[in-house]
Amino acid sequence: MDDFIIRAYTKKELALMYFPDSSPRTAVNHLMAWIRRCIRLWDELSKMGYNRNSKAFTPRQVRAIVEHLGEP
Repeated sequence: MDDFIIRAYTKKELALMYFPDSSPRTAVNHLMAWIRRCIRLWDELSKMGYNRNSKAFTPRQVRAIVEHLGEP
């Protein structure tokens, strides 16, 4: 895989990187389940302004996700 770039991603873009063989909706559901199960990550994202209705992740949020879940 090419080197992963930390930048803003929509939920769908990032989720499909982690789950490339899934439909977009399923990929987002899986990614969000992983994020919610990682309490420290969920708390960190919340402090950065993320909420359930957010459609995208900021570069800071993406960095936190990668730190906790690894690169896609």
